[in-house]
Amino acid sequence: MTTVAPSPHARVLSDAPDWWRQAVVYQVYPRSFADTNGDGLGDIPGITSRVPYLAELGVDAVWLSPFYPSDLADGGYDVADYRDVDPRLGTLADMDELIAQLHAHGIRVVVDIVPNHTSDKHAWFQEALEAGRGSAARERYIFREGTGPDGAEPPTDWVSVFGGAGWERVADGQWYFHNFDVSQPDLNWANPEVRADFVKTLRFWSDRGVDGFRIDVAHMLTKDLTEPLPSRAELEAMPIDGTHPLLDRDDVHEVYAEWRAVFNEYDPPRTAVAEAWVHPSRVPLYASAESLGQSFNFDLLEADFDAGQFRRIVADNLALAAESGSSTTWVLSNHDVVRHATRYGLPDAERGADGRPTLKHGNEWLLSGGRTPALDAERGERRARAAALFVLGLPGSAYLYQGEELGLHEVADIPDAERQDPTFFRSPGVDMGRDGCRVPLPWAASDAAFGFGAGGAHLPQPEWFARYAVDLQDQDPASTLALYRRALGLRHELQADEELSWVDAGSEGVVAFERPGGWVVVTNFGESAAPLPDGEILVSSRELDGGALPGETTVWLRRS
Repeated sequence: MTTVAPSPHARVLSDAPDWWRQAVVYQVYPRSFADTNGDGLGDIPGITSRVPYLAELGVDAVWLSPFYPSDLADGGYDVADYRDVDPRLGTLADMDELIAQLHAHGIRVVVDIVPNHTSDKHAWFQEALEAGRGSAARERYIFREGTGPDGAEPPTDWVSVFGGAGWERVADGQWYFHNFDVSQPDLNWANPEVRADFVKTLRFWSDRGVDGFRIDVAHMLTKDLTEPLPSRAELEAMPIDGTHPLLDRDDVHEVYAEWRAVFNEYDPPRTAVAEAWVHPSRVPLYASAESLGQSFNFDLLEADFDAGQFRRIVADNLALAAESGSSTTWVLSNHDVVRHATRYGLPDAERGADGRPTLKHGNEWLLSGGRTPALDAERGERRARAAALFVLGLPGSAYLYQGEELGLHEVADIPDAERQDPTFFRSPGVDMGRDGCRVPLPWAASDAAFGFGAGGAHLPQPEWFARYAVDLQDQDPASTLALYRRALGLRHELQADEELSWVDAGSEGVVAFERPGGWVVVTNFGESAAPLPDGEILVSSRELDGGALPGETTVWLRRS
């Protein structure tokens, strides 16, 4: 068991039921955070060993991506047992210690729940394979007979999110549906046994002290598989308005109403946040107090560093939060997208008529191994620092992805033989996958694996990681790490209500808003300097020169 010395940065754990509304939540991807046993995989004791670092950073909660037993066919999102810890990562006792240490430092704990599918190694799926057609075990999943001669063709021409067919045939000739990797069979949420088992899982972790849950692909659980099944073309032509056979169905909220009742049994109530890629008009359904209570806002993951886009996104999402009574969320990076320091150093995304990127932003650069288009790394980091201060000044929850506080860039040139993401293997030459943002963190510039662990790292770390190492940034008051620590400390000191009023900055490309108590956030999205409003400067994303606000810079001010 990892022993952690008390940290001078520890805070008292808040017992406020609404602690989540303006929390700063730090996402840990466990296998890439810190490794204590030298096997190349990050582990639970590794996270525990870094709790003082998280406390000094100043976060309110830690969200743990999956740490459950898994074959790692999809980075841990292929779960073989929802109520245990992968033995390569630790034990339930290790998890209990991590929760205790985080709580002792005033940090709450959010864990990932992956309810759309299990691993094909899950005991239920193995039982389904053994039990055969018509069995109760197969009714927990989505099995169908094939079409064509001898049922040798899949039931439909549906495709997986990761590329390739969405159906896989088993030994006795039936087919099962998998929205994601072939090793991730979809569960049948019309089955009461499935629903009851997830309630059991929620109580299992809540009883162990977990404070909240991030719900993976929350919009995909329930399905209408009434025969005849539609074709792929028919599916794509259907509106996604609550009645689609596979996506964002109204009846999924019957599941979440049951979960909400469970969450409310605890004091304070357990929280939940939906990963729901849905039309904005549908977001309040997931964020309502009767459902999960909060939903991710992913708009900034697709935005350029642009004043008009950022202001519109803020206004739209604050309005959606008001509609549901929840608080909104702000996310610049996570384990599924190109890191924002890199996105902001590349040309702006090409956009369709709806304003959405026509391609995954940064994928062209990844396909080239990071050679074209040219990356302006310094500009990307400058913009990333400005965007971080902008977001941390907003009302609502801010979600940080491990390494962004170091200014880390995406790793593009991972050899094909060392890649792990199923997206890469199922769509060769089309999508390079998500390995580049999942490379293990650099803790010490001169140590083996940059201090991640004595046994190397499960994904290759480039040499340039050294200059982003924590031990170097600890000594530099101008580092990105120092900026995040300063901003998070100020955010706690200012403790503003969830209000925002726009301020006329008087310059094109400059966006400014004021929070209660005279706290003003000003961001210059342009390249040229602009006038700096009057006020006491609290923190700036880059060094200021006199009374001007440099381009691609954010400043926090306090008006007297």
